[in-house]
Amino acid sequence: MTLAIFEAYYSRPIAPTRRVALGKMMLPVDPAPGFGGVLLGGIMARFVRELDADLDEELDALVDDLEVGRHIGQPRLRHRLQVDRVGLARCRHRLEADGEQFRFEFESNIGTPTQHVLCAAYAASQVVTEERASLFTAIRKGLDWVGPIDDALVRYLSDRRTLGASAGSDPKGWALERLGIAGSLSGEALHAEVSRSFRELLIQAHPDHGGSVELAADRIAELREARRILIP
Repeated sequence: MTLAIFEAYYSRPIAPTRRVALGKMMLPVDPAPGFGGVLLGGIMARFVRELDADLDEELDALVDDLEVGRHIGQPRLRHRLQVDRVGLARCRHRLEADGEQFRFEFESNIGTPTQHVLCAAYAASQVVTEERASLFTAIRKGLDWVGPIDDALVRYLSDRRTLGASAGSDPKGWALERLGIAGSLSGEALHAEVSRSFRELLIQAHPDHGGSVELAADRIAELREARRILIP
């Protein structure tokens, strides 16, 4: 039984210009985040680890912009969003259920990781109901996930709680402490140090280095939030 469908169109890798377009989707969001939010979060979890470090930073910024409805200049993540689908290849991802078992079905042979996560973010921005915020929460939780793409991920994405500690009354101080950065860096020097520290701590937080997937996801959520604060 199909619970949610994501459809997008991508330019082929050999194309001279990088383009994406959204297709017809079935993304139910009730009760929030709904099966639609689970599918979009699953797409993020499946493909985000294959992004380059600079694109990962830009994706975080794009998700923030889309959630609050800012104007999105093109291109983003080196791809241009368009309405026309001529010459683009169709890709579909689905969330399926077999009894009480859930499974994701990804057409990972079509498109690139960048195209998949980019269009998943754009798809969430199309929702204009009050459940919109829960979709973006599911997307961010997908970005933080480090475990297998299975039922555990579905349960994690369906949980409406937002993981990660609060930045409190001193967000910059909290962020510097979380990333282990001391001193009075600014500008490009701060950006470089934040990026370096984030990558190192991200590796340490991975379950391959000990600890549960849930605790690792919470730690990664904190690291991402710290980076967002320090690199707006």
